[in-house]
Amino acid sequence: RARLPVLVNLKAKGIVGENNKGFLTVLKSAGDKKSVVDAENKDRRKIYNPIAKKQGTTPALVGQRRAMQIAKKAYPGTMIQNMAGKWGKK
Repeated sequence: RARLPVLVNLKAKGIVGENNKGFLTVLKSAGDKKSVVDAENKDRRKIYNPIAKKQGTTPALVGQRRAMQIAKKAYPGTMIQNMAGKWGKK
């Protein structure tokens, strides 16, 4: 929660985008904010692993499913990577 405002700001500026694997990707120089992105991705990874075990699938598949959910809920202007790997604004 504490890093959410920072991430929202980075996404709004196009510095960070949501990739098709359920993680954040730095698209432009994030400077000292890269550590916030890394921490968020680490936490997402921690969440995807137990979900995968519970569902009998892989963390990668859980991440891909989450990526689709994130893309639907993302604010307009957020950089989103589609399943084919192309980046675009929502």
